[in-house]
Amino acid sequence: MRRIHVTGNSSSGKSTFAAALADAIGAEFVELDALNWLPDWVGLNATDPDKLVRRFADATSGDTWVAAGSYMTFAQQAFWSRLDTVIYLDLPMPLLVWRVLRRSWQRWRSQELLWGTNVENFWKHLAVWRGEESLVWWIVTQHAHKQRRLFDQVADPQWRHVRFIRLKSTREIGAFLAACRTSQRQEPAP
Repeated sequence: MRRIHVTGNSSSGKSTFAAALADAIGAEFVELDALNWLPDWVGLNATDPDKLVRRFADATSGDTWVAAGSYMTFAQQAFWSRLDTVIYLDLPMPLLVWRVLRRSWQRWRSQELLWGTNVENFWKHLAVWRGEESLVWWIVTQHAHKQRRLFDQVADPQWRHVRFIRLKSTREIGAFLAACRTSQRQEPAP
């Protein structure tokens, strides 16, 4: 594995897992959210999609990297032709909802800066009647869609060069990461 895309639903742990995996295999970590979000929560995905694709392509131009984030349409345009592995974090929806609430609460309380100057708004995520503005709404409505999309990609001959790995629990995620760390330590130096 040299060029990896870690994807999954919101709060599945994509960035945390991808950063640890990049460290374990000696690869560059690429956080797609950091490339998309501008100040005041302006997303290039909505305002300048071509620029976002260029940013993704530039960030993944090297030989070894682990990219974290969904943005599937943009990622496929920017780097999937060179991708060798997709790791899909497919955790149960109740766990994802719990995680987004806990994470958003912690970020909101600490006023943690996200991707430049952005700050989490915890209460917005509870307002499920606002649709896409709520990460709780997003997780619930996108869960099955993201799973179906992954299965479609696995079956698509355009992506036959890609190895797909689906991790369905925190235990599987931990075991996979531990195996990567062990494998990296056992490889002989060039």
